[in-house]
Amino acid sequence: MKYVSVMQPTFLPWLGYFALLDSVDTFIYLDDVQFEKRGWQMRNFIKGANGPVMLSLNVKSKPSRPLICDTQLADTGFEIKLLRTIENLLRPAPFSDQAINLVKESFEVSGGSLSFLNRTIIKKISDLISGYENEVIELRHWFHENAELSNREFKTSERIADELRKIGLEPQTGIAKTGVVAVLKGGKPGPVVALRADIDGLPVKERADLTWASKMIGEYNGEEVPVMHACGHDTHTAILLGVAKVLYDIKDQIPGSIKFIFQPAEEGAPAGEEGGAELMVKEGVLKNPDVDAIFGLHIWSQISAGKVYVRPKGIMAAVNEFRIDIEGVQTHGSTPWTGVDPIVTASQMINSIQTIVSRSMPLTEAAAVVTIGSIHGGVRSNIIPESLYMLGTIRTLDENMKKTVLKRLEKIVYNIAEANNAKAKITYLVSYPITYNDPELYNQMLPSLKRINGSENVNSMNAITGAEDFSFFQEKIPGIYFFIGGAKKGTDPSKAAPHHTPDFYVDDSAMLTGMKSMTTLTLDYLKNNK
Repeated sequence: MKYVSVMQPTFLPWLGYFALLDSVDTFIYLDDVQFEKRGWQMRNFIKGANGPVMLSLNVKSKPSRPLICDTQLADTGFEIKLLRTIENLLRPAPFSDQAINLVKESFEVSGGSLSFLNRTIIKKISDLISGYENEVIELRHWFHENAELSNREFKTSERIADELRKIGLEPQTGIAKTGVVAVLKGGKPGPVVALRADIDGLPVKERADLTWASKMIGEYNGEEVPVMHACGHDTHTAILLGVAKVLYDIKDQIPGSIKFIFQPAEEGAPAGEEGGAELMVKEGVLKNPDVDAIFGLHIWSQISAGKVYVRPKGIMAAVNEFRIDIEGVQTHGSTPWTGVDPIVTASQMINSIQTIVSRSMPLTEAAAVVTIGSIHGGVRSNIIPESLYMLGTIRTLDENMKKTVLKRLEKIVYNIAEANNAKAKITYLVSYPITYNDPELYNQMLPSLKRINGSENVNSMNAITGAEDFSFFQEKIPGIYFFIGGAKKGTDPSKAAPHHTPDFYVDDSAMLTGMKSMTTLTLDYLKNNK
């Protein structure tokens, strides 16, 4: 299915005009309709300090209503006055130089035609947008094709650093093993915002039919495995580089600084290694300069491109992975009374552990999950083993509920072990805090997301029980984490392959949403908190 939009050329179109232009396959400028004096063809509002200001183009008088394409601008020198008004109104705003020059250049090439002027302005703005967008898409394809595993993102980090240097920044490399950090200092004093992108891939073999599909091989748990960006981190990396390019262009107008954080090992460091956001925080990534707020995003394959999902407070769960070791007494399966059975003990524990959520959690307040996902013990049907171990995970969206789960888990495990004359030990393996969107910061920034993406495209979401180590940053400073759609427009997002699977795919059209959202959040925060 192809989507076509037909619109009249308008003077200095509103943001929704370009959102529509970006969302369709074919965009037609309809300039063979009659000219309407005092309409949007020749005038529009621009925001001023005291409210909206009307800007009007002067056109030659005609006895009858001509077509837009035949309507000529009046030769009265009004352009100078109009440009001065635009300049005065836009000067405090980001991108003001680009916007002023764009309108000025459009007057110079319009040839006196109202229609041509408007089409020129629209094309110039569209070219600016698509210029960055195409560059970012090319970067995304390269990162996707060259996917690397956690703490092994060597080529990825090198390419990120090279791109940052091309922009004009001075990247620091080797942060938290393979991370990259760069700071953009604005031309005016102000706060510090951090923007984060995760950069690692997964041990998944790609099945998508793409010219830029990954054929990379890596090592995972001592085995040779295929590597793929099966969670969209390639898009996050490219988007953040695009944002860096845009912000560097206007650095002199920025009141504050931006710290770009390219984080390795979001999917978890290899066994026996540190990594990820936790290690970055430990190494001082939020210091020098001290960061006031942080923003991050995640693309999602089962949300339509152009859509944004966010919520205040807990948006992703805390995770606590654990191991339970049970020590019994080995004996023959025919005489179980002569030993202590760790398998029976484990089965009692598993059943009782399930009551933690069903009988101890106030589930109307927030979700919680406790799962035993792996059990290892025994070798023969007629031997009661000496020991076994189980692996499990806890997911919670409320700090008090997390404390309750951990307390109940330990009580159940140790009491059941004692009741069976066995010994037990709980070891906590991985722990992530709740990914928590600061409510005050959320209320401040939600209007920014709605303004740049359109209110109809910004949605409230339920919290999910997946986890994100972005939470380690939010533990230290206020932050906002949100989701953007990655399913191609016109397709059914519910049928898209989920994350971490061989058929996972997100569309390039999502890149612009990510760039616009992160850029707008950054500039609005810096402007409103200086």
